[in-house]
Amino acid sequence: MTDRVDINRLLVEMRNLKAQTQAFQRPQGLRPTELNAGPGLATQATEGVKKVPGFGEVMAQAINKVNDVQKTSSAMATAYEQGVPGVDITDVMIASQKASVSFQAMVQVRNKLVDAYRDVMNMPI
Repeated sequence: MTDRVDINRLLVEMRNLKAQTQAFQRPQGLRPTELNAGPGLATQATEGVKKVPGFGEVMAQAINKVNDVQKTSSAMATAYEQGVPGVDITDVMIASQKASVSFQAMVQVRNKLVDAYRDVMNMPI
């Protein structure tokens, strides 16, 4: 049953990250035509949008979360090896797999960013 709670927590974190990365949010109650109605209304609409963290901040948060997951996994493995009561082998293995999956996902994101950088650098001027 603890796996289910962890999956739900992971989904909540993913949804929070998605909400943080949506830079162009339309204020509540405005239609798209109202945003271009006039200079006064356009400035009012942009004031209602909350500040969204930049790409670098989101990446730093993601890397820090991966690091935290790996530290937790390592601490659980050490506690199990030392025979600390209450640390179950299934919890250790689940934490280890979470750390592995999160690290592999981070490596894949890095690879995609490097490929995108190479594509941009190889574009003709």
